[in-house]
Amino acid sequence: MTISDRDRRALFIMAGALVLGGIYYWFSNSSSSSTASAGPQIATAQSIAPVQSIDLAQRRLAALRRQAATLPGKEAVLKQVSLELADREKALIPGDTAEQAQAKLLEISRRVAQQQTPPLEVGQVELGRPRNYGTAYGQVSVSVTLNCRIDELVNFLASLSAQQELIATEEIRFGASHPKQKIMPVRLTISGLVPRRLIPERRGLPEF
Repeated sequence: MTISDRDRRALFIMAGALVLGGIYYWFSNSSSSSTASAGPQIATAQSIAPVQSIDLAQRRLAALRRQAATLPGKEAVLKQVSLELADREKALIPGDTAEQAQAKLLEISRRVAQQQTPPLEVGQVELGRPRNYGTAYGQVSVSVTLNCRIDELVNFLASLSAQQELIATEEIRFGASHPKQKIMPVRLTISGLVPRRLIPERRGLPEF
């Protein structure tokens, strides 16, 4: 059987179409399978991020709850400390100025001296320079002289320390005692705490 030129061309065209169709079919299946296999991975990656965000938020919420649970206790401690501080600050030497506070300190010293048995007489008086005491308070001082026996001095110092005001003996100097009466001159420097606002600012001058 003889194939004409026209039939031969038709066969060539049909064979080429079959080849092209097979190639197209192969590529289509490959891309579909790749897309199908990649789909679950992408979905899994997208689902992990929200889970991690929720877990982090839950941990932060738990930490905030723990901190909030301690606030009442901290507030109670702060309130108690504030009350104790306010009660102790009532013992500061009163006065609107440092000079008034020094006058009050001298008044306390003379009152305590008069309460001794026998009463002690305060002699010379010298006012010290007001100065800072830490960062929250100030300190004023007065120096007084007494003529007394050693036991009278001990009683006087004990009475000073028993006062409700925040005062203390800062310095003691002894003079020569009387050989028969056993009385000696004593110079005492007594200091007391005052509010910081009573201490004048000394710019450029160091504190000693």
